[in-house]
Amino acid sequence: MQAPSIGGVQVPRGGGQTIRLPRGASLADFADRIGANPASLVQIMLHLGEMVTATQSVNEETLQLLGAELDYDVQVVSPEEEDRELLESFKIEFGEDEGDEADLVPRPPVVTVMGHVDHGKTKLLDAIRHTNVVAREAGGITQHIGAYQVTTTHEGEQRKITFIDTPGHEAFTAMRARGAQATDIAVLVVAADDGVKPQTIEALNHAQAANVPVVVAVNKIDKEGADPTKVRAQLTEYGLVAEEFGGSTLFVDISAKLGTGIDNLLEAILLTADAELDLRANPDMDAQGLAIEAHLDKGRGPVATVLVQRGTLRVGDSIVCGEAFGRVRAMLDDNGETVEEADPSRPVLVLGLTAVPRAGDNFIVVADDRMARQIAQQRAARQRIADMARSGRRRTLEELFKDLEKGQVNELKLIIKGDVSGSVEALEDALLKIDVGEEVRLRVLHRAVGAITEHDVNLAMGDDNAVIIGFNVRPEVRARDLAEREGVDIRYYSVIYQAIEEIEAALKGMLKPEFEEVRTGTAEIREIFKVPRIGNIAGSIVRSGVITRNSKCRLIRDGVVVADNLTVVSLRRFKDDATEVREGFECGIGIGYNDIKVDDIIETYEMQEKPRV
Repeated sequence: MQAPSIGGVQVPRGGGQTIRLPRGASLADFADRIGANPASLVQIMLHLGEMVTATQSVNEETLQLLGAELDYDVQVVSPEEEDRELLESFKIEFGEDEGDEADLVPRPPVVTVMGHVDHGKTKLLDAIRHTNVVAREAGGITQHIGAYQVTTTHEGEQRKITFIDTPGHEAFTAMRARGAQATDIAVLVVAADDGVKPQTIEALNHAQAANVPVVVAVNKIDKEGADPTKVRAQLTEYGLVAEEFGGSTLFVDISAKLGTGIDNLLEAILLTADAELDLRANPDMDAQGLAIEAHLDKGRGPVATVLVQRGTLRVGDSIVCGEAFGRVRAMLDDNGETVEEADPSRPVLVLGLTAVPRAGDNFIVVADDRMARQIAQQRAARQRIADMARSGRRRTLEELFKDLEKGQVNELKLIIKGDVSGSVEALEDALLKIDVGEEVRLRVLHRAVGAITEHDVNLAMGDDNAVIIGFNVRPEVRARDLAEREGVDIRYYSVIYQAIEEIEAALKGMLKPEFEEVRTGTAEIREIFKVPRIGNIAGSIVRSGVITRNSKCRLIRDGVVVADNLTVVSLRRFKDDATEVREGFECGIGIGYNDIKVDDIIETYEMQEKPRV
């Protein structure tokens, strides 16, 4: 059935039919699904006020708009569905244990430590591992995700627990959310002297969204003013009711600094795991899991900390992790010791990948290197198309006309380089959320892991002098020399919120100044003097403020503006010229406008720059 003519174009109507499209699909893809001419869809989008080419990757909003116009229910496939379909095409089932019930064996619980910044999450892990992680972190804030496995005795039996330490600053929300998705149990750390804070609730929301049980560690009980009971009462409002209050959530009072209550916390984790979870996995299948963190090591190349979720990962396996692939050359445990294989719930550092994967990418073991390369390349292609659609903001005809009227919109272009992929991704996400209005845009030209290279400097030079951000990385010698020679701005940061604050300040600095009108004075006309060759002069009394010579003014009669955009051309006190006349004094005012009457009001004003908030 043909649609009614839309802007003179005939296309098939959908009648509510559902169409599934990949992220970043083009109008040509849409046309192919409904049997239409792509050119006709371009014309329809033009009719709707949007300029889109047939082969351009467009975002979900544009596809939905076109679908609604043609009566189609457009469903954009999620990244997870895309990946599942891709793996199914290679006959790989991800996220499922292969084999019978008898093949499943118990595995250690994976625990994520979450909570508000500076409530002692890393110090807690520090106490558990008897190491000093906090001293190595910039500003005492955890910048990376770490994964550690510890052994404890529970009911006379040696048991292992895997801990994931998630970053504490609020800018790392995305990374912390990924930590919750990889976990079996969440340990919510709350300082007894500080109580429940916004990030505490945010962390709890992540844990509840992931549908994992929560154990609350009430830390800093050794500090003055500590009130563990208050913490229990506060968390009751959010559905965490302590056992002693008749609920089911385990609360453990600890002091990470003194090492108090650590054994009780480990016991509470194992009790929760045994009571609420069936933690079993098949160790005899090809390994599958998650990249917790990844970075570029100067001597080893790309390395990734991975958490094996099912199967056993062995040295020599061909793996694909997100858009990276390779053969496992070596594996190291959290103590830096070489291991030959990693069973379920074990975190290991993997060497041998061709690129640095992103934090949160899943990894799978495949039959050979060729299959790994094909999967990685297809994932990269899909992600590239999705990124193009996301970065290519929809432009309406009205916006184009407005831009032509007001001139070019200012744009701050960034190149982000960092030491680990999680930090780079979290920094980009935080920076893109900075909103200072429509006059200034922020665009990330390139982001990657590793030192700042000549390629990065050349990219910055070739794109209107983009700014390079180095997060815990420095430029190579030749790159530094080139940047100094060409005047390329490189900014170095080690704490993420400093980067956010400086970039936000830079964006505000790029804004064109805004001016607002400020009234400076009013004068009431009492008498009119006719001066030859000059015109009418208003004999006036200043009612408010100050009347200043050469200031802008307007004439108001009975509350209505009679004349605007005038200037105080002359100002006299008796026979003397005056620069200004203050409230309560009489004066003669010439405004270069003769149609003035007694009782008219002269209002003076000036344009002042409005401070940006």
